[in-house]
Amino acid sequence: MKELIILNTDNKKKEICLIEDEELVEKYQEDEENKSIEGNIYVGKVQNVLTGLQSAFVNIGEKRTAFIHAKDILPKIDITKEHVVEEKSINELIKPGEPIIVEVKREAIDKKGPRLSTHITLSSRFIVYMPNATFITVSQKIEDKSERERLKNIVEKYLPKGTGAIIRTVANQHSEEEIKEDIAKTLEKWKEIKEINIDKIPQKIYDKGGILKKTLVDLVDNNLDKITLESSNDLKTVNGILEEIGASVKVEIDERISEKYSLRKQLNALKSNKIWLKSGAFITIDKTEALVAIDVNTGKFIGKKDVEKTVTDVNLEAAKEISKQIRLRDISGIIIIDFIDMHEQENKQLVINEIIKNSKKDRSKIQVEEFTKLNLMELTRKHINSKKEE
Repeated sequence: MKELIILNTDNKKKEICLIEDEELVEKYQEDEENKSIEGNIYVGKVQNVLTGLQSAFVNIGEKRTAFIHAKDILPKIDITKEHVVEEKSINELIKPGEPIIVEVKREAIDKKGPRLSTHITLSSRFIVYMPNATFITVSQKIEDKSERERLKNIVEKYLPKGTGAIIRTVANQHSEEEIKEDIAKTLEKWKEIKEINIDKIPQKIYDKGGILKKTLVDLVDNNLDKITLESSNDLKTVNGILEEIGASVKVEIDERISEKYSLRKQLNALKSNKIWLKSGAFITIDKTEALVAIDVNTGKFIGKKDVEKTVTDVNLEAAKEISKQIRLRDISGIIIIDFIDMHEQENKQLVINEIIKNSKKDRSKIQVEEFTKLNLMELTRKHINSKKEE
């Protein structure tokens, strides 16, 4: 049973919770007054060009001045082919005072403003449309070669020449008619964006809809059974998004939904960086500016006489919980895990396999590395929602 629950912490904030088999597995917060701008498209105004850093500051009309790097202005190329792009100085690409159409690729983080790109993308139910690209790729999570080829042929058939797309995982096994309709809606949206009258600069010309819309788009084709709202005020918004993407999911209103699944208790547990395991062991999660460090401790777990087996059992249990917590807390960037030292290579491999197996449940891409010489495991993960919660 997979259920999306939308709670209202107050009049302007929402908690978006994904429940799988009565367990909280994903959680995001959206503030109507401080909404995510990632994915929004703007006509910005170039302020300062920093030649030495190959970057520029751009005013997009938001609270923080954004920045763009030269590599995010250069033409998007097909990375599967051997294309060489001539490197240019940023002075040759943009000038102070010039207007520039950009998409926010990353939210402001700490002292850094939002990061921009001229590589515009429009995400729909089945594709990520790239009007300024010339290639079509298929999600790596679709492994069947014949299905990959089928999807690529369909998208190529209905996509305008000289444009590109990434075919999303959820397109797997969907009909040509469904994909055709989705592409048509996306192309119409892009046409509307291009026809907006730019009467002032800077100006927002497309609002992606924040984390609620992104979550719904990602989940409707991922065995989502129903959506439950705490407030009827959200019904119009949710139904509007479902209608826009052509999806049908059961929507209910339950003012006491936060009492179900011990949901409030599960949410409160996220405030702690210490997570106890059923065995009596525990893990701690500490975020720094450069990375996230996760430490595994035996705690109250004593185990049997065989130390290596005891340690391996703890690490396997921890690996499963760590995968869950990374997804639940939307941890991104470089993640370093300090498992309890194991001496046998086969036991280390068991832990690696456990991380990989559980990471497949995550909607985000995770790269799992081997253990280092210092017995540390390194992961990298892309965020689902980069908006920091207050």
